Amino acid sequence: MTARLSFAALLLAALAGPAFAAECPALLLGELPKLRAKESIDLCQRFAGKPLLIVNTASYCGFAPQFKGLESLYKEYQAQGLEVLGVPSNDFRQEDADSEKTAEVCYVNYGVTFTMTEPQVVTGDQAIPLFKDLAEQSGPPRWNFYKYVVDRQGKVVASFSSRTKPDNDKLREALEQAISSQP
Repeated sequence: MTARLSFAALLLAALAGPAFAAECPALLLGELPKLRAKESIDLCQRFAGKPLLIVNTASYCGFAPQFKGLESLYKEYQAQGLEVLGVPSNDFRQEDADSEKTAEVCYVNYGVTFTMTEPQVVTGDQAIPLFKDLAEQSGPPRWNFYKYVVDRQGKVVASFSSRTKPDNDKLREALEQAISSQP
């Protein structure tokens, strides 16, 4: 019965079009492989219409302890719709080549429960489309743990350097602005 209701709700959403379901912004077109999983993350399906904090991460970076603060932000604002997306990258040569070790750092060492992808290229010509779009809107990440706050329409509200800790007041203000944005 529940599966039928879910299917019916999806069918109604598809028939009603954008007035019922959030449209997918260009920023979220595509899929990324999920860390320590066989499935991929359909960015539109998972994040469209939601406020989002996107962070490029690296296991061996001196900023890796920020995982704890990012997890705290996620838990604090999750009920208000906030999603956090961690995208490990070796662009700055501080990520392990073995994604199992990356997963261990995230999930075991820091207790991350927000969405994490397999390591990706986030800078330059080879950057994944998500980070190309972020760079066009706000500039490329200059180091690991660069933070992008994205509103419900897929627009970057603010970006923050690696040195900006997750408990920073300006970061929190940007998150609250993204949360209060209309889908």
